[in-house]
Amino acid sequence: CVELKSIYFQFCFFIDGMNVLFIVVDDLRPLLGCYGDKLVKSPNIDQLASRSIVFSNAYAQQAVCAPSRVSFLTGRRPDTTRLYDFYSYWRVHAGNYSTMPQYFKDNGYMTLSVGKVFHPGVSSNYSDDYPYSWSIPPFHPSAEKYENDKTCRGKDGKLYANLVCPVDVTKMPGGTLPDIQSTEEAIRLLNVMKINRQKFFLAVGYHKPHIPLRYPQEFLKLYPLENITLAPDPWVPRNLPPVAYNPWTDIRQRDDVEALNVSFPYGPLPDDFQRQIRQSYYAAVSYLDVQVGLLLNALDNVGLSNNTIVVFTADHGWSLGEHGEWAKYSNFDVATRVPLMFYVPGMTTSPVSQGTRVFPYLDPFSHNGISAPQGQSKKVVELVSLFPTLAELAGLQVPPVCPEASFGVVLCTEGTSIVPYFNVSEEEVEEGKGRCDDTDRSFHEEPVAFSQYPRPADTPQWNSDKPKLKDIRIMGYSMRTIDCRYTLWVQFDPNNFSANFDDIHAGELYMMETDPNQDYNIYNNISHGWFFKKILGFLKH
Repeated sequence: CVELKSIYFQFCFFIDGMNVLFIVVDDLRPLLGCYGDKLVKSPNIDQLASRSIVFSNAYAQQAVCAPSRVSFLTGRRPDTTRLYDFYSYWRVHAGNYSTMPQYFKDNGYMTLSVGKVFHPGVSSNYSDDYPYSWSIPPFHPSAEKYENDKTCRGKDGKLYANLVCPVDVTKMPGGTLPDIQSTEEAIRLLNVMKINRQKFFLAVGYHKPHIPLRYPQEFLKLYPLENITLAPDPWVPRNLPPVAYNPWTDIRQRDDVEALNVSFPYGPLPDDFQRQIRQSYYAAVSYLDVQVGLLLNALDNVGLSNNTIVVFTADHGWSLGEHGEWAKYSNFDVATRVPLMFYVPGMTTSPVSQGTRVFPYLDPFSHNGISAPQGQSKKVVELVSLFPTLAELAGLQVPPVCPEASFGVVLCTEGTSIVPYFNVSEEEVEEGKGRCDDTDRSFHEEPVAFSQYPRPADTPQWNSDKPKLKDIRIMGYSMRTIDCRYTLWVQFDPNNFSANFDDIHAGELYMMETDPNQDYNIYNNISHGWFFKKILGFLKH
């Protein structure tokens, strides 16, 4: 019997045998009701949050799919996986690191992958790391292969490969969409697991709201265009170093954006089209919410809500016009910050009796209420900490912290379990706040999150968003505390994976109290002092 504290109560319960449902979403920023958004309709995810501990300051280690996913699935940072693009497999090019699902598999779990969990292709050995990580071959929806085809009906009646792409699902190839298929397969597997009575780790990866913004057209009704505003800061900040800007080349390649003939690299997109993108992102989030609602309702239906941990997160965020940027590919909060919540039966909620419905399905077209999270922590946390956190929650031995040089170490983690933060009150968080220019502040008083992003040059290029390893010349290392974001852009050698902190190309400093949107870079305005020397020392290691 393990004693665990929730924010509201303390008790003992048997944790052995707890299943894990791990939901990871592509390109989802915390644009959810439970994170305070007043416009979005996300009743099912909000309901999950109302039974979970929700982290409001969770950050990815790199704002692009493959590096982020390999990082949190191995518990290692990108400098240790040596993956900054899409074109290497960590077991071959870095080290034969165990993954989170592999660790659960080695501890007697049936491990199952549905949809986009690992990024497909070279970075997961064209197999989603099967058979290392998974008990059976991962499932990919058949409709996935049509994602970038010309399936978007234009006003002229022709088909296009558009960015904004509401569709009639019945007219799509196979009469379906990838996330619908993933939900169906995940539900099927839950029923199999119920029959087999075997502990499972089921990872379900949803594509939307990743581009193209292709979703059932009825979700547009939830968001009349007249209710959609522009980003609060749709301009390129005056003191933004050019190296920090991402020129959103992937959306420029979509037919509807290409037809606008906007200038490179700064644009901007026309205001009316910006609103259409934002409208479709909201609609895609509500479409996602339906899938999550159906999946969680199925967990109720098979009677497993009382002994299954549910984790909900994303691989990174997505800029919706802030700083004049679109997509991910930066170190800003809009690109690196993600939703993160943990539902743990008997810990984040009172013990659930058999047969009790925990997650009844809520229709976003008729449910507008926003449920408050069961507990909310403002502690700054990282996705690289998912591995040790889930191991602890499941009652497994927590993998050891990696030594400074860990390329030859099969099992260790560069993150730390955030289970102790499940008990932190907001008052404690506020009392722990310091200032980024406070030279008397202890570096370890509050947790920090590190992210990084590579660039091929000091100014925006056509490959700035997704440079291949051989083309990387600069690495932007960014640190987020509760009160600031500090970024150094330094020389990087891709041949030996080394960063030269004596060759700083640019810097950024944003103070959250006065500049929550990170629009006013004051890096050159203040003396950084002792605090920044400590950050630099940490990054050098």
